[in-house]
Amino acid sequence: MVNITLKGGVVKQYEAPVTPMQIAKDLGAGLYKAVCSALIDGEPKDLRTPITKDCSLTLLTFDDADGKKTFWHTASHVMAQAVKRLYPDAKLAIGPAIDNGFYYDFDVEKPFDPQDLEAIEAEMKKIVKEQLPLERFELSPQEALEFMKGEPYKAELIQEHSSKGEAISFFQQGDFTDLCAGPHLPDTSRIKAFKLTSSTGAYWRGDSNKAMLCRVYGIAFPKASQLEEYLTMLEEAKKRDHRKLGRELELFTFLEEGPGFPFFLPKGMILKNLLLDYWREIHRQAGYQEISTPILLSRTLWERSGHWEHYKENMYTTVIDGEDFAVKPMNCPGGILVYKTKMRSYKDLPLRMGELGLVHRHELSGALHGLMRVRNFTQDDAHLFITPEQIKDEVKGVVRLIDQVYSTFGFEYHIELSTMPEDHIGEEKDWIMATDALRDAIVELGYDYEVNEGDGAFYGPKLDFHLTDCLGRTWQCGTIQLDYQLPERFELEYTGADGAKHRPIMLHRVVFGSVERFIGILTEHFAGAFPLWLAPVQVGVLPISERQEDYAKTVAQQLEAAGLRVHLDDRNEKIGYRIREAQLQKIPYMLVVGDKEVQAGAVSVRSHKDGDKGSMVLEDFIAMAQEEVRTKAR
Repeated sequence: MVNITLKGGVVKQYEAPVTPMQIAKDLGAGLYKAVCSALIDGEPKDLRTPITKDCSLTLLTFDDADGKKTFWHTASHVMAQAVKRLYPDAKLAIGPAIDNGFYYDFDVEKPFDPQDLEAIEAEMKKIVKEQLPLERFELSPQEALEFMKGEPYKAELIQEHSSKGEAISFFQQGDFTDLCAGPHLPDTSRIKAFKLTSSTGAYWRGDSNKAMLCRVYGIAFPKASQLEEYLTMLEEAKKRDHRKLGRELELFTFLEEGPGFPFFLPKGMILKNLLLDYWREIHRQAGYQEISTPILLSRTLWERSGHWEHYKENMYTTVIDGEDFAVKPMNCPGGILVYKTKMRSYKDLPLRMGELGLVHRHELSGALHGLMRVRNFTQDDAHLFITPEQIKDEVKGVVRLIDQVYSTFGFEYHIELSTMPEDHIGEEKDWIMATDALRDAIVELGYDYEVNEGDGAFYGPKLDFHLTDCLGRTWQCGTIQLDYQLPERFELEYTGADGAKHRPIMLHRVVFGSVERFIGILTEHFAGAFPLWLAPVQVGVLPISERQEDYAKTVAQQLEAAGLRVHLDDRNEKIGYRIREAQLQKIPYMLVVGDKEVQAGAVSVRSHKDGDKGSMVLEDFIAMAQEEVRTKAR
């Protein structure tokens, strides 16, 4: 008999061996139909994995993140099987689950077009109806190479793995077999609803020197209604696309003379500067000092920081007076140099230094995506130099600051704790201490968190803040990174109360992450209809005819004197046309003035959000608008 500890600490006994699938069936027909995979002692496993000893077991459905991965990974295998049936000469690369669905990379004679995707979908439906079981088996590396003869990309993966001397795992479904570690759904019939969403190019292993493959993206769900909701969301997302809205609202643009380098237009600069003003305001209140460091710094600095070794391929470099320089991809080394400009005492700590630093990172052209992935951006960085005793309080302070900002914009978020990666620097004991400090701080604040194993920065563990927009999409923006390594590398010191020299600890953190990317997220979140305090134009003044133009100019002047951003639209166009234009420009308030308004000293108020709000005395409207700006109402 084996003791199985289920969710909630319930322990059940089963005759060994037993599989998670058998346990799910024992617990109920509904769970048996819904379960996708399992965690056995925390490790993702296939539902047919034999359990032969006492363990903890978590049964995963599509509602669980790991359950979704299993579902989508299986869908990628169904798609690959369909492709091989229709295009037998296609070569298979990789097909993982991703945050929203799955993809598979193929080496094909010509990229798939929309008609091809329809044919692949039709073949996938046949495979689903066939209810093919996915069965796992293993081969030695030599046998695996022979088995995958004719699949060069699979052979490359097998050869890389063969150095470990371990058996190679495969999954078979009918006439299709793929190199894969799993886990997978029990059979293909569980993938009830799916859609292939796009086809694009992607380099093998992300290397521009290697073959260009055809990448097909897809999404799948257990229910047709879920797919319908998702496709509706995609249509809404297209309407909210920040690239489209950026052009229409004259906020920002991208030009062929600077691929990946955004151009901000006057209205966009108003929005950007409002965000920066807000950033400065809350950071002054939180005890930060603002600094600015150079964009170009010597190679020797980047070698000492470790960036030259770990990040060089993403850095732009140049030569000045015969010496190598790099355009900064991060602000941290510059902040360290500021710290070193004078001797520091324990009384100076915590030292919180913020920087709105312009950084440049080389991104592949295929990865560029509007403001979401660019080659230069403003990072709202801050570096905190602290003593060991201050870690917990300072992490808590940053978490509170991030919460304040995200709450202002109406974002919900979740936190991920990312731990030591393989290419880390520094001793493991320091990493353990740093990771525990981050965990303890958020636990004491009462936050839930997920662990993202091995995804820390090369110099320290981190907390990542993933915000959720109004369409349910998640974006990683804020981060807190605890760093024992760079202070050691740069020999940072402070004089302690005991008169001896001590090494400070460094907290790296951002709130917006990238100001430009945050603007892209906000543009889509609000569909370009920004809250009054952020809107580049807050009030449009529209006289009905020439007779009211003088009064309209007086209204606009009073609004501007009250600190509001105003556009007077007195063009020789019909009032209905000008109202529609203001609506399309998503101006929060339109003040229409006709003869009645002139006589009453009033304005007729139209809200972009709520429509006609009737007549108001101008002073009352100004007071209402000022209060809306002051409270940053959404």
